[in-house]
Amino acid sequence: MRKGNNFIEAERSSPCLWRLSRAFVKNDVGAVAVIAAIVFPVLVGAMGLGAETGYWYMEERQLQHAADVSAHAAAIRHRAGDQQPALESTALRIASASGYAPGTLTVSTKPGLSAGSSKITVELTETRPRLFSSVFVGEPVTISARAVAEVKGGSKACVLALSGSASGAVTVTGSTQVQLSGCSVVSNSSAADAFLMKNGSAVMSTDCVYTVGEAVTTTGLTMTGCSEPVERVPPTPDPFASVAEPDSLQVQLLPCRTLDYVSSMTYMLDRLVSGLPAIRFCGGLDIKGTITLKPGLYIIDGGDFTVSANAKLSGEGVTFYFTNGAAAKLLGNGEIDLSAPTSGPHAGLLLFGSRHDAGVVHQVTGNLESTLEGNLYIPTGRIEFTGNSTISGGCTQIVANEITFTGNSKMETCASPTDEIIVGKTVSLIE
Repeated sequence: MRKGNNFIEAERSSPCLWRLSRAFVKNDVGAVAVIAAIVFPVLVGAMGLGAETGYWYMEERQLQHAADVSAHAAAIRHRAGDQQPALESTALRIASASGYAPGTLTVSTKPGLSAGSSKITVELTETRPRLFSSVFVGEPVTISARAVAEVKGGSKACVLALSGSASGAVTVTGSTQVQLSGCSVVSNSSAADAFLMKNGSAVMSTDCVYTVGEAVTTTGLTMTGCSEPVERVPPTPDPFASVAEPDSLQVQLLPCRTLDYVSSMTYMLDRLVSGLPAIRFCGGLDIKGTITLKPGLYIIDGGDFTVSANAKLSGEGVTFYFTNGAAAKLLGNGEIDLSAPTSGPHAGLLLFGSRHDAGVVHQVTGNLESTLEGNLYIPTGRIEFTGNSTISGGCTQIVANEITFTGNSKMETCASPTDEIIVGKTVSLIE
């Protein structure tokens, strides 16, 4: 009761001040409105920033996925032998299909740490306009992602059939004996008999057999690097696809030479307009007697290149280029000791068949004692090792559209230490 009297006395003594204080205390609606007006924009902005941060994180993860799959796809094309423009085109196509918006895309290639390996790096960058955060910052958001794929592993090959569909693209038959030291056989054909071995007396020893299609084998096949042929592998790229053929117009400007011309030890090579030392033989060339060739390009323009019985042919740093249907027919009992150049535009190539001469058959037959150091490269033709031919003592690699070992041929060869053909490489994301 005393407390109530005190309030009554205060109100009586200062009526105006009392009413003002009571009004201020009771009118809290206006105060809350002021506070809300100040706090709500901050609260809404904070909620917007949180939601936008989550959104940009989701977009970054999507962009990283696009980088991952595009790097893997580009690495697969690199393994197949494609050049930089194709890698970039593949990466862009795969990234776009995975949600990548137009921005900046870069593809870089560099050697890996292990021998023969490569690293393909894809970097993606997108620029997007801001959402809620545009109230505070006007600059757009930049999102980036990076992925690295590595191409590595594989084994060396020394016999490669390039045909994508031929039956028996690599055929081993008859009573042939093929000894491949530390290297494999590869057939790019998708046929059910991409590698065909038939007749029980045919023998082949190799590291492994790889086929895009399937393999048909016999008990005469011995493999030291795998228990059975490895089927349905990706095609192995042509290792010499980038080697340019001699310009046909320049070739036609060269005079036609004869065997007598190179019989003299003092003969001089002609030159193409490009400056490359070369000699042109028109209508074929039949080696007789003892011939020692000087380093250079020997053009067989039509006809056959043959080595007759008891002939001896030798030369270091030489390349035989076959054009206008010309073919190698190494017959009889001659002796051959040839090695490819180690430098220049045709480094590593001993026999080089024109890509325009599809279906031309090159033969190594008879009782031929030969040392062929280098690559026998007939990209659109076929090489046949028949009869009683013997090739030994050198690292001979064979790259042709189709390859046949038959008759009583015997071949001993190995992978080149410089012009490696690698098969069975794997692709994996490492970053």
